[in-house]
Amino acid sequence: MAYRKLGRTSSQRKALLRDLTTDLIVHESIQTTEARAKELRSVVEKMITLGKRGDLHARRQAAQYMRREQVTMTNAEGEDVEVFAIQKLFDDVAPRYAERQGGYTRIMKMGPRRGDGAPVVVIELV
Repeated sequence: MAYRKLGRTSSQRKALLRDLTTDLIVHESIQTTEARAKELRSVVEKMITLGKRGDLHARRQAAQYMRREQVTMTNAEGEDVEVFAIQKLFDDVAPRYAERQGGYTRIMKMGPRRGDGAPVVVIELV
């Protein structure tokens, strides 16, 4: 089997990965379980690769997958601007990795979760 089911139906799993992908692009670091992070890694790397391509078709493919969420960013003049997560992916995140050939994320183990003992990790953009 090529992926983890994460104890969910296929539609629930797709929604979970869409949310986690958007959150990781927006916040650039999130805390989740190890299994979710390992599944999320491949999806986020594909989104950043689309961002590196940067053409209209890549934007539409990314927009089809990611959530339409607004982000506050600081522009070149130092002003706060409201943009969408997809725009942040293409304008801010992807250009950072223009020279990098993959491996855009890092997973660091934090230890077991207090409630159920699930292994918790922090996944972040390198």
